[in-house]
Formats: sequence, structure tokens, C-alpha cells
Amino acid sequence: MNPLYKIENINELDSPALAVYPDRIKENIRILQQFVPDVTQLRPHVKTNKTPEVCQLMMDAGIKKFKCATIAEGEMLASIGAPDVLLAYQPVGPRGVRLVQLIKKFPATQFACLIDNEATAQELDTVAQANNLTIRIFIDLNVGMSRTGVLPENALPLFLYCKSLKGLNPVGLHAYDGHHREADLAVRTKGCDEGFLRVSGLQHAIQSQTGITCTIVTSGNTTISIHSKRKNIEVSPGTFIFWDYGYHKQFAEQPFAFAAVLITRIISKPDEETLCIDLGHKAVASENPLSQRVYFLNAPELQAAGHSEEHLILKAPKGNTYKVGDVLYGVPFHICPTVALHETLAVVENNRVTQNWNVVARKRKITI
Repeated sequence: MNPLYKIENINELDSPALAVYPDRIKENIRILQQFVPDVTQLRPHVKTNKTPEVCQLMMDAGIKKFKCATIAEGEMLASIGAPDVLLAYQPVGPRGVRLVQLIKKFPATQFACLIDNEATAQELDTVAQANNLTIRIFIDLNVGMSRTGVLPENALPLFLYCKSLKGLNPVGLHAYDGHHREADLAVRTKGCDEGFLRVSGLQHAIQSQTGITCTIVTSGNTTISIHSKRKNIEVSPGTFIFWDYGYHKQFAEQPFAFAAVLITRIISKPDEETLCIDLGHKAVASENPLSQRVYFLNAPELQAAGHSEEHLILKAPKGNTYKVGDVLYGVPFHICPTVALHETLAVVENNRVTQNWNVVARKRKITI
């Protein structure tokens, strides 16, 4: 195991826990800025970290724009003075009211949100006008994820409709293309470029009809290597800040470091080849197959054999010397939902846990 991750005062840290390494976080920010040297093109997604101190490290590096998925994440960003926040989620129902409350409570932060249909646009317009506000919006485009959004070829009428509403101000296009996950960079690039052509075509059509040059927000970590070469767009990776084993295995061209590590202990050894550790569903993201949930830096030969709420069963080779109480350092395959399972992050500096950071925006509601 890389000695950078070893914690000298590990006996003071109960498990399971999620440890973060600020020096590795800063290194990942530096690597991101090598991909995109112009910080005005960076709009990192904070859904991965949800933590004020981590976001502050990005702000300290000159990053001023952010993307978030929840009102709580938006409030967390505004509370540390983030100047520009895009709620990358369509505010349906009560969330529109909460967004208005957020905008009014934090006037120093410029907020925006996504829209992909006229009915929601009308609903948000009504709330905005009732509060004497004009809300900036980005049209959410479906470039292949088929999760949310309108097809770029069908989006011009929606943009024009939103422009006609007094409470909305359409300023941009949002085109997340996280479905491009091929390990082969050339294959990924081809699909990414084809999708972007559709978006830039819409941008040109809007400019021709309205004179408005829309900001294009695109790219999570899966396509940052491709979109980073474009000018006059914003990219919004999130996983880079902590990195995880899934992306490490899939995207070899991205040299980010593991900045968040799960700390877990062997709590039982039922037989010579079976270990039980305290890393259940409640401590590590479990949507992937059993073999793709956690990789152990100091025990790569261990294989998952069973998983439940509070336990993970591992199979060890014959003749192993593992014993109850041994500490394992694990990198999750999917860091984003793993962070949401932990109330605090154990901060490791100079190989020692020195403090805890609260994962403030894991809550659905902070004050709003």
C-alpha cells in the first residue's frame, strides 16, 4: 500500500469511516486545471463531496462556478460565498418554491436551474413573478443519457417560450453526456463529438434568432478529457475531487489520485478463509455487482463474497495471516453515493487524523 494513505493514529479512529487527504484533494484540483487551465471554464459538480471545506479548497484555487443537484448543496455553496451556482436539476413542485427562498436568502450568489418542458417553466415563472424575481435558466438537453432533457433538435421552441416569460431568463444549455463511458478514448471521443455538434448547432440557431449567445455546460468526468479541448464552454466534473476505483479502472487517461479512503476493520474470522468486516451497505455504495464495490489498497487479494447492512464478507487465500482487529484501507468503486452515507469525513494530514469535516449537504434540508 502507498505509505501516503497510512494513518499513524488509526487506533483513535472508529470504523467504518471515510478518511480524506487534503493534499490529495489539492493535487486533484491541480490535475483538473491541467486539463482546463482557464478556471472560468470550470464548473465542478459538488454532488460528490457535499462538504464546505472541500468546496473552499476549490475556491482557493480560483474556481468560482459550481454545479449542484439539491437545494441543500446549493445552500452549502452559498453559505461559503460561492459566486455562481447552477442547480443541475429541474425544480418541480415545492422545489421551485425552495429555489426562490434560496435565491432570496443569498443575494450575493447568482443562481440558475434547469428546465426541459413548458409546464415546469410556467410553474416556475409563476413562483418567480410572485416574488418579483427573474430566474436564470439553462435548457436541459438529452444528448444520449435519456434520463432528462429535451432533444437538441426540438429545444429551440422551448428556449423561445422561456424567453417570453417575465420570470425566467434563459441564458444557457446544459448537455451532460455521462453515457459515454467507453474505455477506448477514441470511441468515447467520437460519440462525444457527435453529441456536441448537436448542441453547438442549437446554440447557433438561438443566436441567429435572438442574438443571445448561450453558455454551454457539459462534461462530467467521463468526457472531461475530450471537452477540455474546447473553448467557450464550461465543464462540470465531480468525481475528480476524491476519485474512485471505478473511474480509475475505466479511464486510464485521467491521472487523478485517491483522495478518499474507507477505513474498515476485520470484526470476525469464522474460518481460515472467511473474513467479516464492518463495511455494510450503510457505509459503501452497493449498487454495483458484489465484486465492484470496494478495492483494498493493503489487501488487493481479498474477494467479496456477501454483503448486508452492517457486514461485508470477504474470502482470503489459504494460509493467510489476517486476524480480528486488522485495519483495511478501501477505495470505493463509486465514491459519490458512498460520501452520502457518512456524516463526517476524517481528515488525514501528515499521516494523522487531525480533525473531522461535516458532510453538510448530505442532508436533504439545511435551513431551506
